[in-house]
Amino acid sequence: MKSSRPTVPPLYRPLPSAHSTIAWPALPGPEVALLTGMLQQLDESQWWSPEDLRRQQLRQANALMVHAYRTVPFYRDRLAQAGFVPGQALSEEVWSRIPVLTRADLQEAGDKLFSPEIPERHGKTYDISSSGSTGRPVKAKGTRLVQFIWDAMTLREHLWHRRDFSGKLAAIRSLPNGAADYPKGAASRFWGRSTKDVFETGPAVMLHIGSKIEHQAEWLQRQKADYLLTYPSALRELLLYCQRKSLLFPELRQIRTLSELLNPEIRDLCREVWGLEIADLYSTQECGYLAFQCPEEGSYHVQAETMLLEVLDDSGAPCLPGQVGTVVVTPLHNFAMPMLRYAVGDLAEVGEPCACGRGLPVLNRILGRVRNVLVYPDGRKAWALLGDMYYTEIPAIRQFQIVQKTVEDIEIKIVAERSLTPAEEEKVRGWFIDRSGHAFNVALSYHQEIPRGSSGKFEDFRSEVAV
Repeated sequence: MKSSRPTVPPLYRPLPSAHSTIAWPALPGPEVALLTGMLQQLDESQWWSPEDLRRQQLRQANALMVHAYRTVPFYRDRLAQAGFVPGQALSEEVWSRIPVLTRADLQEAGDKLFSPEIPERHGKTYDISSSGSTGRPVKAKGTRLVQFIWDAMTLREHLWHRRDFSGKLAAIRSLPNGAADYPKGAASRFWGRSTKDVFETGPAVMLHIGSKIEHQAEWLQRQKADYLLTYPSALRELLLYCQRKSLLFPELRQIRTLSELLNPEIRDLCREVWGLEIADLYSTQECGYLAFQCPEEGSYHVQAETMLLEVLDDSGAPCLPGQVGTVVVTPLHNFAMPMLRYAVGDLAEVGEPCACGRGLPVLNRILGRVRNVLVYPDGRKAWALLGDMYYTEIPAIRQFQIVQKTVEDIEIKIVAERSLTPAEEEKVRGWFIDRSGHAFNVALSYHQEIPRGSSGKFEDFRSEVAV
């Protein structure tokens, strides 16, 4: 009779022991003990009620605000005017009165947001810089504790998706010039900093995102990787190339995407071409991980133990399930540079509580940058979730980007192996007008290449209209 006892998954391989004579059960060293202790807490807290999670978020936010009030003059008046009193419990009312910190505020304040008195056990500081794809980059600071939190959340995401740590991890992303160029790329004996001291892993391999698409495909064929991490736009190009060339990667088990908006059409294309699901990550350089995809239901769970994330409407009120608003984030453990209610520049849709049973807040969709909303002549604004449904029906098109030049004029930049026929051009124009619901003036332009930003990111839609 077959046993009904579940197979122990690879993620629960024995931990490394810090004692040479004790192999198992392991007696881990201090750093591993801290990390596994954090993981145990996260494993429990994900099932708490939303009310219990919120209570603990406000408790930690209160500690961060006391520190900001005491050591960062920039915040003293802002917090006092909101009614914050150090030593008193933080209420929802006081929290809601703290002004939202805009990207412009953060850039203008600069070093004035840095704390000169960081608690000793938070460790050394390091510099953080966002991509700055629309101008000045955002400069921030983190601590060793912030890195530790990042590592713990990275492990949580691996564990959620029950990845086999003995497999091979491949990444095609932005890397320092020359560090992972084609044809060789770069290699490591382990997956990364977050896993190397906790679990024995297979190797990791990396390739620069600037590599030609045919080189990416050839490199990936050689690597025989189990998991692939890349940007949604790069994945789409790779999928279309592999579809044309009938290329398959039978060893691949799952795709992970990060840094850009993931359109539903890319998920469908990945299923069609490779028969694989995508696990998307939502993060920012300055704030860390914001949300992971639920391994059971597919919506996004806010990582509430490390972030207090709000989605606010135009009046500053919290959005209800089904509503779209501006994402405002407070990293709860960065004492080097407190960012209280920082508007990261994204739009998202709030979701209902998840059927998986986790109490973590839910986002149905991340809709992209606030600055890239589509602006209509009558003043209306809409998030430009235009997708690429029709684009994929014209095989000659390799890449495209939509640019709103004025409230009436749209340019669609196209990289193609040939000029489109008049009928195909009209199809592209009609696709945009149909998806946007307005008869914009749509002009097509042809390019040899549409460059990515300095961080390797690519925006399908870009607006030059002030919003």
